[in-house]
Amino acid sequence: MRFSGTCYRAHDPRWSFKPTSGEGAAVRGARFNPKGVPALYLALGIVTAIKEVNHGLARRIDPCVLCAYEVDCEDIVDLTSPEDRAERGIRLDDMNCAWMQFLAERKRPPSWGIYDKLAKKGTAGILVPSFAPGADAAEHNFVLWHWSERPPHQVRVIDPEGRLPHNQLSWR
Repeated sequence: MRFSGTCYRAHDPRWSFKPTSGEGAAVRGARFNPKGVPALYLALGIVTAIKEVNHGLARRIDPCVLCAYEVDCEDIVDLTSPEDRAERGIRLDDMNCAWMQFLAERKRPPSWGIYDKLAKKGTAGILVPSFAPGADAAEHNFVLWHWSERPPHQVRVIDPEGRLPHNQLSWR
């Protein structure tokens, strides 16, 4: 499928100079990307982005830089409904696994199998439910394994006035 729309991400301010890098997720891996695989995790809503960065903790919000992105990507797999998942043989339990606990125990999270299964077929990314604490069924995330500033996997941060820093030393 093709996804076209606006997405959001709340960044750690120290890394807001690289809003489309995906390098942070590659360092140790994350829910849907194995270690060494860059991934760009975006939310479809502003509140979802805040829940994701703060792990759903409503009373504690760490400082963050909220960015919006224009996205127009092909080769996307929608995993938001039971029918979509069943069609691809993907289990919700694998998606919602305690991936950080697996990593802490030096085990491979079951959710990495989704990357293994879909990326080798040319999938650029997935549309998934948010698993942040407090997220409701209508909150979704968009995870990309392949993206660039150009079609067919276009992602651009919206920064018309150039407010984002260019490196860690360039805050205005």
